[in-house]
Amino acid sequence: MRWSVIDSPIGDLSLAVTDDGLCRLRFGAVDAGPALERDDLLIAAQEQLKAYFAGELTAFDLPLAAPGGSEFERAVWQQLLRIPYGEMRTYGEVAKAVGDAGAARAVGVACNRNPIAVVVPCHRVVGAGGKMVGFGGGIPLKRHLLELEARITLETAWL
Repeated sequence: MRWSVIDSPIGDLSLAVTDDGLCRLRFGAVDAGPALERDDLLIAAQEQLKAYFAGELTAFDLPLAAPGGSEFERAVWQQLLRIPYGEMRTYGEVAKAVGDAGAARAVGVACNRNPIAVVVPCHRVVGAGGKMVGFGGGIPLKRHLLELEARITLETAWL
């Protein structure tokens, strides 16, 4: 695994890649080890995240290599990738989409275990009635990401 730390509007983000793709995105800085000469995948991930935070990118185009996860968690993570930029789904809606309408709490656990936050957009999942609940980076970061996407969506609609 190769790590890199980037500065973002929500603080440091730590990225990790393998030869198969982006495998981790964590909030905060982790010890990235010695500087790498050049890692094309880390550079692409950094550039796409910077473009996302600048409001210039609404869909990531990176190979993903999420490690682990149960079959259910992996199904939830795949469903998260289907939530359009600037939109939200409830935990219950995601549970229904993965075939278990009664598994809203388990969806919350799967979102919490999402190893590639932001890129696999668990921030787009909210509680019933749009209630702002649960997020590994904290509710203020979740709100920031949702507000960014809402603002860009509205600006784009008015062009």
